[in-house]
Amino acid sequence: MLDTQITAKVPKLVTQYIARQPIFDAETGIYAYELLYRDSINNAFPVGTTDGQATGRLFFNALMLIGINKLTANQRAFINLSSDALLDDFPKLLQPDSAVIEIVERADNIDKVTNRVTALKKDGYTFALDDYDGDEKWDPLLHLVDYIKLEVEEPIIKTNMLLKKLKRRFPDVKIIVERIETHEQFMLLKSAGCDYFQGFFFARPEMLSYRNVEPSKFAVFDLLRCTSRPDLDFDEVHKRVAKDVGLTARILKLVNARSGNQNLVITSISQAVIYLGEDAIRQFVRVLALSELGVDKPSELTKLGLTRAHFMQLMLEPGGKEMSQRGYLVGLMSVLDAILNMELDVIAKEFCLGDDLSSALLNFNGMLGATLQLARAVEEDNWPLAAKLLETIRPASPIDIVYNAMLVARQYGDEVLASIIEDV
Repeated sequence: MLDTQITAKVPKLVTQYIARQPIFDAETGIYAYELLYRDSINNAFPVGTTDGQATGRLFFNALMLIGINKLTANQRAFINLSSDALLDDFPKLLQPDSAVIEIVERADNIDKVTNRVTALKKDGYTFALDDYDGDEKWDPLLHLVDYIKLEVEEPIIKTNMLLKKLKRRFPDVKIIVERIETHEQFMLLKSAGCDYFQGFFFARPEMLSYRNVEPSKFAVFDLLRCTSRPDLDFDEVHKRVAKDVGLTARILKLVNARSGNQNLVITSISQAVIYLGEDAIRQFVRVLALSELGVDKPSELTKLGLTRAHFMQLMLEPGGKEMSQRGYLVGLMSVLDAILNMELDVIAKEFCLGDDLSSALLNFNGMLGATLQLARAVEEDNWPLAAKLLETIRPASPIDIVYNAMLVARQYGDEVLASIIEDV
């Protein structure tokens, strides 16, 4: 009998880190969390990392895949953004009311940043100016931001004077003072009219860690090449995303984040790509490139997902293009529980797969579920079950169809994996 056994080797998952530091109101209640990029268990901004790299990695790994609400326990979020990221419209990857965008103190191109902030404000985005030092270069931005963040200076009267000056000029702007380390500083700033407070006196940044799967470098740069052309070919984007589990997961989460409360149900990768549109896709890919993400070698588990996906696509082709694309997505998503160390029911809910695809993944229901079960039966060399399932999926078809489809699917998985390894 033809050997179609596939062995799934669970990869070593990538552990990634993020810190969150609370911002308190005058009554010491939590008002918001500032999300801070970290690359290890060391609770400090990594040396040698640029603002752009930190922004990209924070957006791509944490905000897109995990979600802001989970990271902040549904509290307001403050997120640092580099000048380049702001000018590239990174905020548009998020809902306008999901976060306060911090303009970092190292920002340059102030005129361009001011113009971009003006445009984004019209779309409902909210901004904070980080570490304001009184320099005149920030004047064009002061009337645009909703928050101004100051750092405690010694003697504290310097901070109080700057705070009061800002309150007189911009009475509607909320002032946040950072690096508060003593009760005395807190009381003096509170009496001076400070709105919100942050610092070690209240709480140090709290480290959060999570497991993640990164897309391959080849997949990232191949997608970058594809989207750098003047005329975006959505079919090409779809094909490239479909070959990488990490990209698929993030694209689906991005759609989820962008759709808000529209109860959108995604049934294929191509639907997700088209829903996002040209601007969002280009921004998404710029985040990828800026983040310098990728692993040196894709795992065997990734190949298993690709093989299942293509097998399901081939077996469901008589049902039409839409059905075969849905089958591809189910096959690819069927390995995410092992990759992300999450239960499949959580994945189905988090990625807005809808009842049809969810029941296929969880309970092998419907035509999609039967085809997924068929793929698994072939992997386990359970040919009696495979023959029985084939009668349901494609009645009167010989078992050779299953042999041939799995051979082609395995070749597809091998070829995709080989091309990635060669180009990494």
